[in-house]
Amino acid sequence: MIHLEVDGMTCDGCSNRVKEALEVLPRVISAVVSHQEGSAEIRHEGVTSEELSDAVRTAGYTVDGRGEEFHWRDRAVWWQSANNTKWCLIGCSIGDFGTIAAFQFVFTETGFSAMMIMALAMFNGIMTSIALETFILLNQMPLYQAFRVAIGMSLISMLSMEAAMNVVDFVLTGGANLTWWVIVPMLIAGFLTPWPYNYWRLKKYGVACH
Repeated sequence: MIHLEVDGMTCDGCSNRVKEALEVLPRVISAVVSHQEGSAEIRHEGVTSEELSDAVRTAGYTVDGRGEEFHWRDRAVWWQSANNTKWCLIGCSIGDFGTIAAFQFVFTETGFSAMMIMALAMFNGIMTSIALETFILLNQMPLYQAFRVAIGMSLISMLSMEAAMNVVDFVLTGGANLTWWVIVPMLIAGFLTPWPYNYWRLKKYGVACH
């Protein structure tokens, strides 16, 4: 039996990824992984501790305070970070587009400037994204923990996403306006801007959990 201290796990999804990374190794019989305790207990037949540690680091977590050497060539992490970015974009778009549309088509006489509307759209976009991220994580952890993880792993991503979307809107339309031709470039900019950050954070710290 080998015991490893594993850092970076925040939910059952993290525990399962570490467990799968360990149990796929030849001569590993079973692995019991706990994100609450930050540990892994591995039953094996002749596997070295360093082999096990390398498998955990490759999965995106740290062992004894040391993670895998960072690089940008992990295709699996690019796909997973793209999925995480997609859900963040969906959440941000609901609040952002909804706010702009409300002032453009319903509350047309408020006197709010374009910058005020865009600032409110960014705030609402972040709120709806946090709400969606929290909802997605509810099947893995309690509400308070899901909310905390959603904020911690997504805030910088959401801020950069919202900024990119609204800058594109302002440059192309001159204000807070939604037209059929501006939505697509807004979504593309909103997706591409935080994607490298989400890859970096996932690869280095293993913090994204859905």
